[in-house]
Amino acid sequence: MDRRSFLKTSALGGTAAAAGSLAAPAIAQGNITWRMVTTWPKNFPGLGVGAQRLADRITAATDGALTVQLFAAGEMVPPLQALDAVIDQSAEMSHGAAYYWQNKSVALSFFTGVPFGMTSRELTAWVRHMGGQEIWDDIYDQYGLQGFLSGDTGTQAGGWFRNELTGVEDVQGLRFRTPGLGGQVWQKIGASVTNMAAGEIFAALQSGALDAAEFVGPYNDLALGFHQVCKHYYTSSFTEPGLATELVVDKAKFQALPQNIQAIVRDCCAAEYDNTAADFAANDPRALQTLVNDHDVIVHPNFPDSILEGAAKAAAEILTELRDSSDPLVKRTTESFIESLNIVRQKTEGTDAGFVAAREKFFKI
Repeated sequence: MDRRSFLKTSALGGTAAAAGSLAAPAIAQGNITWRMVTTWPKNFPGLGVGAQRLADRITAATDGALTVQLFAAGEMVPPLQALDAVIDQSAEMSHGAAYYWQNKSVALSFFTGVPFGMTSRELTAWVRHMGGQEIWDDIYDQYGLQGFLSGDTGTQAGGWFRNELTGVEDVQGLRFRTPGLGGQVWQKIGASVTNMAAGEIFAALQSGALDAAEFVGPYNDLALGFHQVCKHYYTSSFTEPGLATELVVDKAKFQALPQNIQAIVRDCCAAEYDNTAADFAANDPRALQTLVNDHDVIVHPNFPDSILEGAAKAAAEILTELRDSSDPLVKRTTESFIESLNIVRQKTEGTDAGFVAAREKFFKI
C-alpha cells in the first residue's frame, strides 16, 4: 500500500469535513445516522480498516436502523481529540485506544495494555468475565461515555531504532515515541518519551525529532514506512503484550436506542475484536517477511536482558503506586487487574507456554 494514500488525512491539523457532514445525526424513516471519529488514518491496515468494518457491520446488522458513518483521523477532528468529540457531542462514537486518554484517568490505560501485564486473551477474560467491564463503565460514566473492546492487535512489536541496543545504557536520553503506562516505564529507565498520532511519527523520525518509535507491529509499521529511517526492529513488546482498541459511545444516546440495537452494537464490537486479531495474526508475519527480504530490516526478537530487567522493575513500581492511589477508581482498577492477572497467567504460563515451547523445539513440517 502507498503510505501516502492513508497518511494524507492523518495530521493533527487535518481539514474539517464538509459542513453537511457535521450536521446533527440524520433521522429519516425511523433510521439514525451516527458519526464515528477515529484516531487512525484512512484505510490504515488492521486498525483503520477494522474501524470501518465495525461501522459497516453495525449498519448491516441493524439493516440501516443505526447507520454508522466513519470519519478517519483529521477528517472531522484531529486524531487525539476523538474522545473529546464524543464528550462534546460533535460525534456519537469514537474508535481509538483507551490509553490515549490517560490524562483523564490513568485507569483507562489498563484497558489498552499494561507493561508485563495481560496478553490479549487474558485481557478479554478480565473484561468479559472477571469484572473489568464494570470497572471500565464506572470510569467512563464520569464523562457520560461507555466503552467496549473493539479490536485486538495481539502482542505488539517493541519498536524501531536507528542503532542496535546493547543494554540499558543505550536508552539514556533516547527520544522515543511510545504512549501509555509503557511510556512511563521507558521514561523510568532513561528514555525521553512522547506520544503522537500515527500520521506524525514518520516525519518526526525522518527529521530527527525522534530517535526511535513503536506503534503496533509489522502489518501497520510497514505501511507507515518506519523502515526507511530505522533498520533495527525489536519484534516483542514488553509494554503492550495484548493491545486492545475501543469503541466509545455517548452513553445517554446509546441507552436511548432500542434494546436490540444496543445488543447488536455490543455483539458487533465483540465480533470485530476477534476478527481484528485474526487480521493481525495473518498479516503480521507476511509483513515481517517483506521488511526483512525487501527492505533489509534487522530483526531482534527481544530486548537485552538489562533493559527487560530494568523495565520489569519500573513496571512493578508503577503498578504499586497506582494500587496505592488516593483515586478510588484507579486503586480499584489496579487491584482488580493484578488479582485477575495472577489468576489468568496460570493457564498462559502453565499450559500455553509449554505447548509453544514443545512445538518450536520438536515439530517441523
